[in-house]
Amino acid sequence: MIDATLDRTSAKIWPACGDLKPQGAILLISCYELGHQPLNLAFPRAYLQRVGYQPVAIDTSVESLDADVIARARFVAVSVPMHTALRLGAQITERVRRENPDALICFYGLYAWLNAEYLLREHGDFVIGGEYEHPLLELVQALETGGSVTVAGVSDRAFRAEPSLARIDFAFPDREELPPAKEYAHLLIDGLAVPAGYTEATRGCHHTCLHCPVVPIYRGRFFAVPRQTVLEDIRRQVAQGVGHITFGDPDFLNGPTHALRICRAMHAEFPHVTFDFTARIDHILGNREIVPELRELGCVFVLTAVESISELVLRKIDKGHTKQDVIEALEVLDEAGIAMRPSLLPFTPWTTLDDYLELLEFFEAYDLIGNVDPVHFSIRLLVPPGSALLDDPDAGQWAGPLDESVYTHVWKHPDSRVDDLQRAVAKLVETAASCDADAHDTFAGVKSLACAAKGITPEAMPPMRRGPTKQPPRLTESWFC
Repeated sequence: MIDATLDRTSAKIWPACGDLKPQGAILLISCYELGHQPLNLAFPRAYLQRVGYQPVAIDTSVESLDADVIARARFVAVSVPMHTALRLGAQITERVRRENPDALICFYGLYAWLNAEYLLREHGDFVIGGEYEHPLLELVQALETGGSVTVAGVSDRAFRAEPSLARIDFAFPDREELPPAKEYAHLLIDGLAVPAGYTEATRGCHHTCLHCPVVPIYRGRFFAVPRQTVLEDIRRQVAQGVGHITFGDPDFLNGPTHALRICRAMHAEFPHVTFDFTARIDHILGNREIVPELRELGCVFVLTAVESISELVLRKIDKGHTKQDVIEALEVLDEAGIAMRPSLLPFTPWTTLDDYLELLEFFEAYDLIGNVDPVHFSIRLLVPPGSALLDDPDAGQWAGPLDESVYTHVWKHPDSRVDDLQRAVAKLVETAASCDADAHDTFAGVKSLACAAKGITPEAMPPMRRGPTKQPPRLTESWFC
């Protein structure tokens, strides 16, 4: 794990930024939030606004970042909740440095704290992890007067702070000046494209899956977002034309009573609004008695981290379920009329070619090909600095050095055919996505590559036989990490 010591006596003395309350003096940037209107801009914007600041919020995934906006900024905060967002955010800050070298730059979010050493050396001045809103506000206030900046939860080049895990006083997210909902992902269902919104009912996670980036930050803790905050956020999005809500919690069923109350209240006020959420396999099984009600309240699909059906891989990442559990959870969702949308981690240091072929056979046998974005068949394990996987006594056998520029420890599979297959599948699914190819055709191509790697002839794909043949509900944005 990362050494997160905090030496408050060594804090750098920062020059005063002056008044940061004028419009645009603070610039909030999001680069990628899975095709959703960024909650990670709406929350800090509201937090800053209620004490008089007027930040400008830009989502570069759907709008341009103009030179005059950069020039006006004295403080730039970049949201990096995931690996893809971090890579894009680092590129944005290179531009900010060129065009406005005097602006101070802060990264906030899960991947900020994990990659603090590199970001502070190469791209930014501050890093915030965990519950970021209050530390961000305190940092802004401290920078107005200058001096020794030692805000709890904020790291700079002089010291490394623990992530902030103090409960915050949530403001209602401010989405007013963000791009409209129609610019973001839509739910595809029954031949319709429904504008999709996004909110979170909890933060952190009760569980400690070893590969998950949430674990080094929250370490098994989670916080409930107040029900009235979640419902008001939904209410404001519905007013924008949203007809579907994604609950983007790491696991919506960490607090099943809290989740159910929110869904009941949302359905009572907006009976036409559907929703989806993310939950572990064992949480689906452990809460099977409420699954039918969730369907009645509007749930159309559940994203669940199946990751693998290899018992070895599941044990290595401490996932907490088995292949049989996945089958049982699928039955629970099927009986309720809710689609399962699995997320996968098919390429790890422990995956064999036989494992990969078995995974493909599983998706054929249970007619799940249309329920997963093909990109998932190409996902390779990321091992960010501080990953709990590195605490494994056997990590030295497979984990290579940290490549800071791509934010992961390098690893090579002992069977080079597995790495070759991953690269080939990644290229295939990227090409398929660019031309909106049929998921079953893409899957057939993936299967051919896997069989070729094993030196066998692929068998004919079985006919679809689980449930109706119509396309299962999905969002228009493929799921990436």
